[in-house]
Amino acid sequence: MKESATETGTEPGTALTVDELAARAGVTVRTIRFYGTRGLLPPPEIGPRRVGRYGPDHLSRLALIEELQHQGMTLSAIERYLEQLPPDLSAQDLAIHRALVASWIPDKAEDTTRDQLERRVGRELTEDDLDRLAAMSVLVRTDAPDVFQVDPGLLHLGVRLLDVPIALETILAARTVVLEHSRSAARELSRLFKDEVWEPYREAGPDAEDVARIKSLSAHMQPMVVQALVTAFQRSMKEELREAFGEG
Repeated sequence: MKESATETGTEPGTALTVDELAARAGVTVRTIRFYGTRGLLPPPEIGPRRVGRYGPDHLSRLALIEELQHQGMTLSAIERYLEQLPPDLSAQDLAIHRALVASWIPDKAEDTTRDQLERRVGRELTEDDLDRLAAMSVLVRTDAPDVFQVDPGLLHLGVRLLDVPIALETILAARTVVLEHSRSAARELSRLFKDEVWEPYREAGPDAEDVARIKSLSAHMQPMVVQALVTAFQRSMKEELREAFGEG
């Protein structure tokens, strides 16, 4: 008989068997065990009946490994990369780190049926859940009622937010604020790059080699700018919350 969350003393969704973790992460059990032997994935907590239990940290780390593989990194390179991360990173920290890694990877929405989506997230999804995920741009409805275009990079974060008591209208308002300010920042940064970097080169009559150098500079600046924006936003958010609610 399958153990319940109550029997294991954990909240639903926070303690997964290896089979449940594999289904949630979209990988095989064999892959999870292989990552464990390579040190890419921390060992599970051993619960009653000697059953290994995995949590949000494992799920977030698997998602980060997937993004690094999409970048073309070998397993040896991923090992070295993960070794440089602080050992006490939370699932939230790993999710932010993964967002930074994924920020310069092309969008790759996947057509997913409702059954596939529910198996991937490990829960039944109501119509309200689907509306909330659509509001967060996690998925887009298609002409087929049970087929969606899903952004795998946002999926697990969006599902975690389903359990946060926030009204759909609030999610839509927050999304509008984020989009408006991010577009404004992107527009100003692009203008700054164009006026201060590109125009001087253009006016000087750059040759093909200079143009290639500028394009390379632009490509390498993107991840640095994204990281700077995320870091600045995190610090600003902490200051705003501290002013609004105090140190507690």
